[in-house]
Amino acid sequence: MQKIRNSKEKVVDESFEGLILAYGKYWKRHPKVKGVISRTRRKDKVSLVIGGGSGHEPIYSCFVGPGLADAAVCGNIFASPDPDAIYQTAKAVDNGKGILFVYGCYAGDNMNFDMGEEFLNADGIKTAHVRGQDDVVSQPMERYDQRRGIAGNLFAVKIAGAVCDAGLPLEECARIVEKARNNTRSVGVATSPGQLPNADHPIFELPEGMIEYGMGLHGERGVKRVPMEPADTLVETMLQAIFDDGDFKAGDEVVCYLNAFGSTSVTEMAICYRRVFQILDSMGIKVHDCDINNYCRTQEMGGFSISLMQLDDELKKYYDMPCYCPYYAKGSVGEAGAADDDEAATEEAVEEPEFDDSDVEDAPVVRSKEGELDVLNAEDAKNMLLAVANKIISNVDYLTEIDNQTGDGDHGFGMAGGLQKAKKKLLAMDPTDNAYEPFETTGRTMLLSMGGASGVIFGSLFLAGSQGAEPKKELNAADLAAMEQKSLEKIQERGGASVGDKTMVDAMAPAVQALKASADKGLLEMLKAAEAAAKEGMENTKNCIAKFGKAKSLGERALGYQDAGATSVALIFEAMREFVEG
Repeated sequence: MQKIRNSKEKVVDESFEGLILAYGKYWKRHPKVKGVISRTRRKDKVSLVIGGGSGHEPIYSCFVGPGLADAAVCGNIFASPDPDAIYQTAKAVDNGKGILFVYGCYAGDNMNFDMGEEFLNADGIKTAHVRGQDDVVSQPMERYDQRRGIAGNLFAVKIAGAVCDAGLPLEECARIVEKARNNTRSVGVATSPGQLPNADHPIFELPEGMIEYGMGLHGERGVKRVPMEPADTLVETMLQAIFDDGDFKAGDEVVCYLNAFGSTSVTEMAICYRRVFQILDSMGIKVHDCDINNYCRTQEMGGFSISLMQLDDELKKYYDMPCYCPYYAKGSVGEAGAADDDEAATEEAVEEPEFDDSDVEDAPVVRSKEGELDVLNAEDAKNMLLAVANKIISNVDYLTEIDNQTGDGDHGFGMAGGLQKAKKKLLAMDPTDNAYEPFETTGRTMLLSMGGASGVIFGSLFLAGSQGAEPKKELNAADLAAMEQKSLEKIQERGGASVGDKTMVDAMAPAVQALKASADKGLLEMLKAAEAAAKEGMENTKNCIAKFGKAKSLGERALGYQDAGATSVALIFEAMREFVEG
């Protein structure tokens, strides 16, 4: 598939730059991170900040303006923004009344926005969040809090913009937006795959005449694959899933949204809405408002989703309030685009690409002595982590291929990009006597730059066990084992995964067990045992049904495929063993 781009690594930066240039009358960018800030925002209210991965435009980056968000923070393609970007963007629009965050419920978004909130709370800024959880097929009702957010999150953003602009306190804003979220249900179907603009293959393959039922916004596989059906049959099946999940009855009033994923035409969507209206009308359900559009795209993926939000008087009041941005408007908000009164001097934005494919040469790796290492001094620790970066960067295509099988293919670019940035930090490090410092530098860099779940999880792999540790000139086998045990505990605390959940923990947990069990045998033998345990854990993920991440909706369809995160863990321990062995 041919993509209009200059280079893979500049897709997000150049598209972000273009949007700001095109709509500079309405928006300005944060000078240091990928944050879109409204020029016309009110200053005496709760601030609304939305966000998510790039590649879905116009949501979320473009839904900024009167009656909508005060700011949006943007991650890399299909990956959540990192905590630093969330923190800085939100702080730039803080009015002293608190920050409300609205975003889709995905592991990476949840963890990164949680950390962004922690940073803001530490500064004395009150926060609240509402996660979109409208996809009825992604999880059953008893696991409602794990449902992913798809196009129905449009309603939560619309209501949130209205209640914040109405001047309500933070707690009341969150309550009403939660009600809108809880009253919204969606389901989607894909007719053809999309493709990430920085990848060379489609997200998934779909044979002619087949469709994927239950698609997410990242192009994750649906819950089942079935033959293509007539439009009316598709609509009837999709609406039935929504009705089965909710309490829809005669006399209800709803807002309806049909969202095209990217390549489906208005003609096709209108055919589908015709049947939606017929069914709702026959049930005695009134459509208060309907929208047919493609606000929430998966690049050029074919297919669409149906979203219904049940209204009451309160939600109807705020839904009907006017709003405006270049891609979405309701009613009239008066003259839009007047310059704000606090515009600061523009700073030149300097951002690195997610992954720079022109910077794939191995970093020079230097060892303190020939042969096997018994301990790691600070320089050894730094060079071992450079070896880890080299290993992951050289395997970016392999990790992408693995992730494409059950996810959206972004894991390889995310890991390689994070370690690419860590590599630069390590090479520029001043000499140190603390052997923990290179681990902390690597972990912090990955956490603050990668976004997505991988940024938090793999950043913690290096950061959590080293941060705050008593400085040591040399690390022995027991020190390394204790550090990784602490990191594993933090990873499980943040992500909630256990062995058998088809995540990186399936490789990390047995590797840590092997480290502890073999620490008395010396550094090399310990790392050999950890590498073997990590690889066995990686292989075991082929027999697991995913409970976290984008593969969790696949059920048994994920069987036979290994987890990308577990694969990265195995590669990391392999690189560490190779370095120590010499």
